[in-house]
Amino acid sequence: MSEAVVVIGAGQAAAQLALSLRQGGYAAPIRIVGDEGHIPYQRPPLSKEFLAKYRDPSALFLRPESFWREKDVTLDLGTAVAQVEPDQRRVTLADGREIEYGTLAFATGTSARIPPLPGITLPGVFSLRKIADVEQLRPALNAARRVVIVGGGYIGLEVAAVTVSEGREVIVLEMEDRALKRVAGPATSTFFDTYHRGRGVDIRLGARLTAIEGDERAKSVRLASGESLAADLVLVATGACANDELAAAAKLACQDGILVDEFARTSAPGIYAIGDCTRFPSRRYGRRVRLESVQNAIDQAKAAAGAILGKPQPYDPVPWFWSDQYDIKLQIAGIAEGFDSAEVVGDPASNRFAVEYRCGGRLIAVDAVNDGRAHMMSRRRIAEETAAEAAPARA
Repeated sequence: MSEAVVVIGAGQAAAQLALSLRQGGYAAPIRIVGDEGHIPYQRPPLSKEFLAKYRDPSALFLRPESFWREKDVTLDLGTAVAQVEPDQRRVTLADGREIEYGTLAFATGTSARIPPLPGITLPGVFSLRKIADVEQLRPALNAARRVVIVGGGYIGLEVAAVTVSEGREVIVLEMEDRALKRVAGPATSTFFDTYHRGRGVDIRLGARLTAIEGDERAKSVRLASGESLAADLVLVATGACANDELAAAAKLACQDGILVDEFARTSAPGIYAIGDCTRFPSRRYGRRVRLESVQNAIDQAKAAAGAILGKPQPYDPVPWFWSDQYDIKLQIAGIAEGFDSAEVVGDPASNRFAVEYRCGGRLIAVDAVNDGRAHMMSRRRIAEETAAEAAPARA
């Protein structure tokens, strides 16, 4: 039987898994298969610095191509995996090639969630998840004066910050009653809402999109209220879906993500899953969670490598995330779901403050705005307080 480790996906998690295996002394072949034509690269800058200062994609590469050759990691890029056969320990690529594996890892990440609306496929409508998306979006932005962004989450607001700073008219449509609702509490949402509006962004809350209108390309968007808003360009930033279709087709347990245990093992022997595409049990938060973050990609990959190397360590992190908008850095530690109290520490008017979220007296999450010290301290405090009363994770 082959001893090769084959990784499906060529992002941050895949890169870290290969690196950690080599650092741990794994000498058998490692092969990374990715459907993009680029070697592993950073994704967070796509909606921030890379979009603002578009340049050679190599600026995003995690390591130069020579590094992977030196580590004897085979990169099979620009080719998708068509089928996984766990019983045969074999994957089939879209071009028909078959690859046998001893250990398989899914690191398939996420795809942009695209709402099924009339006009969603018109030219002039974009999403933002890959380098190729920026390569299409940036020239269109250069020619646009009025930009409509659908979604007031991280990506939507980050692109709004870049775009309005270039002197363009920007409208953000958010169907919820506040921006950043999925990731932050009301005080943080209010701060960013006010900050964006102060720089000229038109944020429409409770705005439900019903159609994108135009003949040969997008020219306007239609709201449920009946209002029509002219647009030179529409960016859809309505969240992400786990790329678990290939795993589900291979009969692996999936539920809005590939289900794994605390060692990143899937329901099939010899198969792991890591990064944004997974849903793992957190005793710390008492449920399964799916995280879309660099922290999760790196740390869960390390956990998987440890298990593959026969040195398993359970993975139950204090998650952390960040977002750069204008001169503001938002750093979030923990998960602010189910909190029963929220305390603002500092003065939001100074553009430097934190919000502490508690549940039953325990600190479960902190939003830190331009306060790196508060962020670092909160990660330690959350780890201590959530570990003290950790409950078994619910399915």
